[in-house]
Formats: sequence, C-alpha cells, structure tokens
Amino acid sequence: MSSEPREAGAPATLRQAAIEALRAADLDEKVERTNLACRLWFGRRLGLHAPHDPALPDRPGRPAEPVLVSPRTVKRRSVHTETGRIALIHALAHIELNAIDLALDIVARFASERVPRSFFDGWMTVALEEAKHFRLLSRRLESLGSHYGALPAHDGLWQAVEATAHDLGARLAVVPLILEARGLDVTPSLLEKLLEVGDADTAAILEIIYRDEKKHVAIGAKWFRFLCAREGRNPAQRFQELVRASFRGDVKAPFNDRARAEAGLTPTFYRSLSPLSS
Repeated sequence: MSSEPREAGAPATLRQAAIEALRAADLDEKVERTNLACRLWFGRRLGLHAPHDPALPDRPGRPAEPVLVSPRTVKRRSVHTETGRIALIHALAHIELNAIDLALDIVARFASERVPRSFFDGWMTVALEEAKHFRLLSRRLESLGSHYGALPAHDGLWQAVEATAHDLGARLAVVPLILEARGLDVTPSLLEKLLEVGDADTAAILEIIYRDEKKHVAIGAKWFRFLCAREGRNPAQRFQELVRASFRGDVKAPFNDRARAEAGLTPTFYRSLSPLSS
C-alpha cells in the first residue's frame, strides 16, 4: 500500500470504501464514491479490510424514486415509440444501478475470503464500469426529456444478494453467470431493433455495455473456476447445484452460446438448467 498520507475522511480500506458507496442514497454520490474507491484501490492506497470497517447494510442506499414494484406489474417496453424507448432505457438504467451495488457488495461481503488480491481488482473494475453504464443511460434519459426515477422499477435483482449472502460460490454462480450472462443473450437483438428505428445514440451505449458485460461474465467464470479447483469440484456440476439451490427463476433460452463461451461459460454449465433443454 502507498505511504502517501490519506486525506481527512478518506476511507482506509477497500471494504470501507465499498460500503460507503453502497450506502449512498444520492446516486451522483454513489457513482463518485465508486470511482473514488477504484482510484484509491488501484493506486494501492487502501488496505483490504479492518475490524473498524462500517457494517454492511441490508440494502443499498436509494433515493425516494423510482417507486419499486413487483416485476409482474412492470409493463413491456417497445422500441417503436419514444415513450417505449424511454421506458426501456429507464429499465436498463435500473439494472445498471443494481449492478453497481452487486459489485460493491461482493467486494465488501467477501473481503475476508481467502482469494488473491486480483479478485478484488476484477470486481472493482466491474463496479467502475457499471457506474459508467448507469451514468451513460441516465444522461440519455435526460436528453430525451426524462430522468432516472421517473418511472416505476422492480426490485427483483437485489433478491440475488439475499439468496447468496452465505456463499461466494453461489454469488458468482447467480450474479455474473446467470444475471449478467442473460445480458449477453438479449442485447444483440435489442441493438438490432434500436438501429432499425434509428436510435443510434442508445444503440451506441448498448454496444459499450455488451462489450463490458462479456468481460464481467469472464471475471465471474474465472473466479468460479478458481473456487472449484481449490475445492476439487467439477465446475459445471457445482454451478448447476448452486443455481438450483440459490436462484429463484428459470435459466431462459435462447442462449448466445458464442458470447458465453468467449467469456468462459460453455453450454455444459447451463443447458441442462433450461426448461427448453432436451
């Protein structure tokens, strides 16, 4: 760690910095604290964790809006009208906001796990890129006369934290290798639709997100395989066990097998979990 003096009030550990960003209810502050945590960590100016670190919150900080509703009540979003595209971008921004907090949570919750320092390098990179995605989508909403928080959003993503809080392997199986991998499946067709209706600006943002998501799934697959190798387990079999135990939902086809494989997630992991597999 660097011997440079810390600024007054600056976090002393990565766990503290991640928790402070996780707790922030003001979303500009959340993004800034995430960026600060990354700068300090990659500048080797933080320890990993300490006994005096603040407590991990049960839920991340959030503003009063958007109103959170059941996923079943969120309307389908069409790209063929501006109103529909605003609703779509809002939904994507909500996903990316949750993704910031999911990355911060894995760093803070598992800071004492017996893993190499590069594990935390990977997840802080994810947090930094999710913050970039959220800011890009928020600015796109503003350019269309709306803003994040203007529409209801669902609370389904944070359930993954609660279901996998007990086990790093389960967290890796469910968050990057189920939830993020789903983005690899659906984003290419969504990009095509946006380009068909002439929304090149939103499509350009999704291109960035798609490229980064592939990296995030690869980080998840790398560390999931690391844990399995350390425990002497078959990665695909262990993945299926953990998903059946910790994921509340279907592993939905169709799959972008090529993008998934490029990220280290081969069909032997997920095909047998899909209701459509034969």
